[in-house]
Amino acid sequence: MNQSIAKGVRNRAARGAPRTQTALRGALLALLEEQSLERITVREITARAGVGYATFFRRYPDKDALLHDLAASEIGNLLTMTLPIFHATDTVASTRVLCAYVWEHRALWKALLTGGAAAVLKDEYLRLALNELERHRNPDSWLPGDLAVTFSVTSTLEILAWWLKQGDPPSAQHMAEVLERLTVRPILARDAGTR
Repeated sequence: MNQSIAKGVRNRAARGAPRTQTALRGALLALLEEQSLERITVREITARAGVGYATFFRRYPDKDALLHDLAASEIGNLLTMTLPIFHATDTVASTRVLCAYVWEHRALWKALLTGGAAAVLKDEYLRLALNELERHRNPDSWLPGDLAVTFSVTSTLEILAWWLKQGDPPSAQHMAEVLERLTVRPILARDAGTR
């Protein structure tokens, strides 16, 4: 009987883990909209999430680890939006969707792209994009696939970071055009030259 009770408790705890993780990510995201990461405390995060203080430390060693977890989740969203750009007929429209998303969540993306998580974010984004390349490799491309992915990921993140640092930033529509011209168009260009 004791074993079945213990198993039930473990099962309930396992089901609660994703909800706790989602609540903590959501709380951090909401707090990033209000203040910088440096000013946010774990107590504020747990209070906003409705999660016990000790529960936080069962999931994460510190708020930076939570930020990295949130970054991984957001990279998935960004990658989902970025990959279709290279297969779309209207690449400007696709980059507009991407820039609108980043602008809508600019506090988070500013923290991710200009804060302590920038290197981790870039490495993880590049890793996932290269994995996608393996599944969608184009042997007819003039540019080696891994170079195209490395260039587009790196330049996209640098352009977005620059944009989010501006005191008087250009519009999302303008930045979409910049991204399309600088990172998409060169990759998709047909080169008559030799490989």
